[in-house]
Parts: sequence; structure tokens; C-alpha cells
Amino acid sequence: MDPTTGFIAGLVKLLLLDWLFDWLQERFGFGRERSCLGCVLGVALLLIFAAIACAIITNTDWTRLGVQQLGYLF
Repeated sequence: MDPTTGFIAGLVKLLLLDWLFDWLQERFGFGRERSCLGCVLGVALLLIFAAIACAIITNTDWTRLGVQQLGYLF
């Protein structure tokens, strides 16, 4: 990612991410129904959006990870 991205741009990205997360939770996640599928999708959405939020905060480009960097995870 661009290292010159400012504070306001990151804040706008996080606000848009929050809006999208709330909308998806209402449609498919915990807000839909109290069923097993709603809980599973809610947890999956939570994990995905937590990873995206961490990428925005730390300014990490996850697409540039190579085989060597992935080796450190395992």
C-alpha cells in the first residue's frame, strides 16, 4: 500500500468498513435470525472484517506476501 496514506483516508476506510460490516451482519449474520447458519456466517464475517481492519490500521498489503513470509506462519 501507499506509505503516504494519511490519517483521514484510513479513518474513511474504517468507517466504510464498519458500514459494510453492519449491512452484511443484518443481511446474513447475527442480525438475520437466531439460527446456526446466522451464527456461523456472523463469526466468519467477524474474522474476515477483523483481518481487513488490521490491514487498514497497520497499512499491510496482504496480497504481497510471498512463500517465504507464509513459511513463518507455519
